[in-house]
Amino acid sequence: MMTWLTAAQAQAPDYIIQLNAAPLNSVAGQTPRVLSAPASSPAVVQPRPQPGKAPIHLKIGLLLPTESKLLGEAAAVVQSGVQAAHDVDPQADVVVIDADEHNAAQRYREAVADGVNVVIGPLSRTGIAAVAPFVSVPTLALNSVGRDVPTNPKLFTLALNVEVEARQIARLMREDGRSNPLIIADGEVLSGRLKQAFAEEWRSLSGKDAALAEDDGSHLSDLATAVARADAVFLAVEPAEAARLKPILQQDQPVYATSQISTRTPDAQLAGIRFIDMPWFLMPQHPAVKRYARPANALTLQTERLYALGIDAYRLALQLGTVRNPQSIRLDGVTGDLKLGRDRVFERELPVSLIGEGQ
Repeated sequence: MMTWLTAAQAQAPDYIIQLNAAPLNSVAGQTPRVLSAPASSPAVVQPRPQPGKAPIHLKIGLLLPTESKLLGEAAAVVQSGVQAAHDVDPQADVVVIDADEHNAAQRYREAVADGVNVVIGPLSRTGIAAVAPFVSVPTLALNSVGRDVPTNPKLFTLALNVEVEARQIARLMREDGRSNPLIIADGEVLSGRLKQAFAEEWRSLSGKDAALAEDDGSHLSDLATAVARADAVFLAVEPAEAARLKPILQQDQPVYATSQISTRTPDAQLAGIRFIDMPWFLMPQHPAVKRYARPANALTLQTERLYALGIDAYRLALQLGTVRNPQSIRLDGVTGDLKLGRDRVFERELPVSLIGEGQ
């Protein structure tokens, strides 16, 4: 059994997932069902015909590090999500291509030469950088594209970056009429990324700097003083730390957080916090969500985000392979409302929820 990423590894910029320290018992050793033959000898599955439309005849290459010791299990979860989406809408043949940063470019070129006309992946930044110079068909990378990677009009991005959520929280505060927010962060890498993204977005929106308080595990009286000066608080900390800090917050003071605060069983101390998260978790009965199968076995909350990512990646790949203007793509996704933004990055807008007593 491979172990999952440590917290430090997961928070590093190269990885799509920011926090997970649990093994993926549910995916190790499973044989996925949404597979065709290898790229060298693919079996073409006839697309489902659409009334009044010509068949789209898509062949999607799923370029993932399935044999990687570090990212193999993450790749398996993404692959399972793609499989779940394909089961609902089997309009394309899906070919799984094992590739890491060392052979990703070669595998990509082989797949395209063999008829793949849309690619999902790579998963790591190094893999994306290796493939980028050779992108010749619509390609949906599953991590941030580095600034040093040459631009390509056919290279798109769908990622679960925490910075996107922090920026949405800043906009939400602004829309709610807040004018003097306080960021509470700690010394963790993830907290620092949230802090910086929120601060930059707030400065862009308001022309002013947000106040900042660093939580080092002590001096709660100093934090309480900073809290008293603010009209809203952004908690850029983990759930246990948020619960510890909640008593020093003003009773009627609006408190906001990203999906980092999400747990399956929230601490009662967190009641009243406004937070954002995927429809996959907040709206399981929504028609656009419930049509997709849940993981066959329990995954950790953070790992299940990769499963949802796989679902939306497949759905976007279908559109990227058929529409003439990618800017027109809109998707009511399980990871959020998706639309194409700057630099061909699919932006996610997440629903807002409120943690209640016992919920």
